Amino acid sequence: MQGGHMVDGSSLVHKSKFPVAAKRLTPMPSCFKTRISCSIAQPETLQTVQNTIAKQLSVEESTVTPQTKFADLGADSLDTVEILMALEEKFGVSVGEGGAENISTVQDAADLIEKVKSAASEN
Repeated sequence: MQGGHMVDGSSLVHKSKFPVAAKRLTPMPSCFKTRISCSIAQPETLQTVQNTIAKQLSVEESTVTPQTKFADLGADSLDTVEILMALEEKFGVSVGEGGAENISTVQDAADLIEKVKSAASEN
């Protein structure tokens, strides 16, 4: 190695030296971590889902907003399955085996119901 360059056969290859701190990944600013969601549920569907969840979990309806997480309402996985069963009965649809796995908020549940309703009406 001569003068910051390595001799590689007949050509010179520049070897850069970076400080250790520069090699670390810089965390992404929080503005780039924003979750974007697109709700598909109709307002009536969302309202019915909110009321059903409040009733199932015995909580005040005012505490159940579209962004509310089931866990924040004290719901566990069994409660989530029971909520989905109540919603299936209320709307006359079936969300299938894996339906409970993909929802964590009231909006997720309403969107799932709306999606299943739309698919059922197309058939």
